Amino acid sequence: MDATMNPDVLVVGGGPVGSVLALALQLGGRSVTLLEARSKGAAYADQRALALSYGTRLILERLGVWDELMQEATPINSIHISQRGSFGRSLLKAEEHGLPALGYVLSYGNLCKALDMGLSKCRTVTARYGAEALEIIPSSANASLTFLYEGTEHKMETPLLVLADGGKSLRDIPGIRRETKSYGHDAIVSKVECELPHNNVAYERFTSMGPVALLPNGKRDFSLVWTGKHEEIESLMLLDDETFLRRLHHHFGDRVGNFKKIGKRITFPLKLSYLDPVTAPHLAVIGNAAQTMHPVAGQGFNVGLRDAYELAQKILDTPDELIGSESMLQEYRNGRKSDTRNGLIFTDFLVNVFSNEILGLSVIRGLGLGILDLLPSVKRKIVSKMSFGSHG
Repeated sequence: MDATMNPDVLVVGGGPVGSVLALALQLGGRSVTLLEARSKGAAYADQRALALSYGTRLILERLGVWDELMQEATPINSIHISQRGSFGRSLLKAEEHGLPALGYVLSYGNLCKALDMGLSKCRTVTARYGAEALEIIPSSANASLTFLYEGTEHKMETPLLVLADGGKSLRDIPGIRRETKSYGHDAIVSKVECELPHNNVAYERFTSMGPVALLPNGKRDFSLVWTGKHEEIESLMLLDDETFLRRLHHHFGDRVGNFKKIGKRITFPLKLSYLDPVTAPHLAVIGNAAQTMHPVAGQGFNVGLRDAYELAQKILDTPDELIGSESMLQEYRNGRKSDTRNGLIFTDFLVNVFSNEILGLSVIRGLGLGILDLLPSVKRKIVSKMSFGSHG
């Protein structure tokens, strides 16, 4: 590898967020070097479900990769929101908002494969897989990166380095500070087969234990996200499949009939985390590396892709000599502040309000969901924000 190569933009992290940034930049002719620690194709077998907003679909269409994904994506035509032990509920329908779908469910592996295919056709993008970032140093002139590739250390300088790898390379970078709030809750994610067809309806059910979501995934299956206190989730993970499915049916209710089969269960801790600021001299941090949200409203991944796409537009609108400058980075921060802040506040609000068992609050929540169903203008605003973030 040519260690003297100095691309316009150097992207660390070749997952969906970093790949979207690189694809968007190549449309404007910018030279990009993309470094990914994993080998090419390592993520293709990853069946974790992603909930893509309609706005994210539009981004992928502009980048020319949606056609590769259409057959693999399951549309969400309706979202059914309810509270356990309450009659109040609200229903959001795509057709009522002039959208073909409210969102889509797609595996992480299929998305990575389509993005890699798109990158392979780009003349101005150099992708290097198996390249591990060792040290990032921002400075007033350029940002430098030391990385390990094919057993040899290399160093590269760039006017703008973008970190999009989940934050593993953030240690010891001057000026980067992370704020973290632990919920003390974990999530179980898996795939379940149900007795009744999903009819492209997603369910978000709030319980005293925490939110539980079922997202249509495939012809009959749902992707499950079940949250609760660490000790509660830990005990659920110890159950055999049959007992687990019975417990899930008791917890969720009978809207999809009995749960017949479950795939591999994975668990992870839930937290709210964000950087302040998300930039340093000639360095920008985007996606999960910049902010992590509770999965209750499916916002985190979509906010991260908007980070990438909007940063790309800012770079393309900036003269060569100002790429990575403080003025450019400040404009990017200002442009993304509202979307990121609103996503963090919204998800944190839902968790705090709908997982709180203060006397009388359950009744108020139920009434609120029922009233929401009678307010089309409010529902339009919610759908717009879910689809397009702060631009909705």
